[in-house]
Parts: sequence; C-alpha cells; structure tokens
Amino acid sequence: MEDPINCPLCRSDSSRFADGKYRSCHHCKGIFLPPNLHPDPEQELTVYRAHNNVVTDQRYQRFVSPITHAVLQEFTPEHIGLDFGAGTGPVISHVLKEKGYSILQYDPYFHPDTDLLDRTYDYIACCEVMEHFFDPVKEFTLLRKLLKPKGALFCMTHIFREGIEFENWYYRTDPTHVFIYREETLEWIKEFFKFRKVDIQKRLICFWD
Repeated sequence: MEDPINCPLCRSDSSRFADGKYRSCHHCKGIFLPPNLHPDPEQELTVYRAHNNVVTDQRYQRFVSPITHAVLQEFTPEHIGLDFGAGTGPVISHVLKEKGYSILQYDPYFHPDTDLLDRTYDYIACCEVMEHFFDPVKEFTLLRKLLKPKGALFCMTHIFREGIEFENWYYRTDPTHVFIYREETLEWIKEFFKFRKVDIQKRLICFWD
C-alpha cells in the first residue's frame, strides 16, 4: 500500500494520477505534485527567466487580454489593482497603466515588496501563477485577504478537462506547474473561500466577492 499524501489545497486523500508522479485529490479534484518533487528556488528561477517576456510584445499582450479586458470592463482608473506574481515582464500592469489605471506589482522573486501584502485592492490579476502554488490554500487565503469587498480576483491558467492526454500535455511538462485545476477544484475554492461566484471562460477564471 502506498503512503497517503494529502491534497495541499483541501487536505483530503489522493491517489496516483496518469504518469504516476502527479496525484489526484479525491475531494476537490486538484492534480498536484508531491512536495518531494517540487523544484527548488534555483530551478524555479531558471524556468521563469527563460520566459523572456517583453511587455511591448503584441502577442504577449494578446495572451493576457482576457484579464486586461475584464479589468477594463469591470473597473475604472480610480480603482487600485495588484498584479500578483507579475514576473519578469509585468505586461498586465503595462497595458493597464497605458489606459491610466493604477496597479502595483508583487512577485516573490522579481517584485518582492511585501509591504504590498498589507494593503487591500479592488481587483487582483493572477495570470499563469496559480499553477505554481506549492501551498495553494495558503496562497488563496492571502489573495482573499488582499481583496476589498465587492472586488474581483482575475486568474488565468489552463484547466485540465477530460479529453486532454495528460502524459503528453504541455502544461504537465513544465516542472514548476505543481498544482493543476479542474473545474470542480475552482468550485471548491469558491465555496471554501466564500466568493460570491466564480465565472470560468476557457482559461479565464473570475472569483467575485
């Protein structure tokens, strides 16, 4: 019998999934790498620096446009936002600032201003970040605390759905993708963290207070 490994999000039991490295949670349905397979900080930095994201790249701007369009539709320049996990090229901040919006950047490696985590925000952008959470319940607890009443958390990630061949899926081959979400996982997050609703539109996930 294999040793039990609890889900880092809901703390429930899990079992081996697909390639045998990842686990699948029996309750929230999250798919995760056990802690002993997590990359160390040096490995993470090597991967992140290789992304070579340039904020003026039109393709990069189009990629994040589901979030920037949602912010522009739902909020005004008077609102204050946070680009959480902004990375080496904070393109969401760049696009919104060009529209006159006020948005700050936090990233544990590239924008490590922890004072920003003592404030609250009208909206939070979290683009291609949540799949990197070693401890997702801790990170979502923080994100919930950072959000003002009636605020919105805009996330982007590639959700695992039936029909995807997990073993050959590009999202699985990135060693920093330690937690992968199903739609059931996102519904669990909505309920547990008491968001009013969650909207899922392809890769865009909007949690509403």
